[in-house]
Amino acid sequence: MSSKLWQYAGKFSRKVLPYYLFTFLLLSCSVSYKFNGASIDYSKTKTIQISEFPIRSSYVWGPMGPMFNNQLKDEFASHTKLIQVKRNGDMKIEGEITRYEQRNKSVSAEGSSSMVELSMTVNVRFTNNKDHEQDFEQQFTAQQAFDSRLQLNSVQEGLVQQMVKDIVQQIFNATVANW
Repeated sequence: MSSKLWQYAGKFSRKVLPYYLFTFLLLSCSVSYKFNGASIDYSKTKTIQISEFPIRSSYVWGPMGPMFNNQLKDEFASHTKLIQVKRNGDMKIEGEITRYEQRNKSVSAEGSSSMVELSMTVNVRFTNNKDHEQDFEQQFTAQQAFDSRLQLNSVQEGLVQQMVKDIVQQIFNATVANW
């Protein structure tokens, strides 16, 4: 009787053992996904200093500065665990809005401008006080086009919001995403 039991146990284990083994291997592997893209060692880096970016462009739209500064701080607050400090941060982001301009992008068949492009450039200085090899100074630019039949003041807010969003994402990726 016990030999039949061992035969049954042997057949059972040959069928079930691979599933148990697969389940064990699957559970023992750890997979880490970071949906925000940030790759920060929080045991070493705990704080970030984000300075106000002044507008140094000759052409200015008043709400652009506060819009950019708030969006940049919000991006790091909502996508990292870094504590924002006024000075002596483990990481430091500073710079200025250096360019804000519009220019004709395309010409219609009649010879007049059909599309106008609005662009914004921000100069960024990034310092990582925990790893100075990551320090950089770089310019980030975004553009948005609009139909020349529209007045700039009627589309400006939405276009600037989109450019700010684009530039803030570029800065985030360059500073903490380490793709």
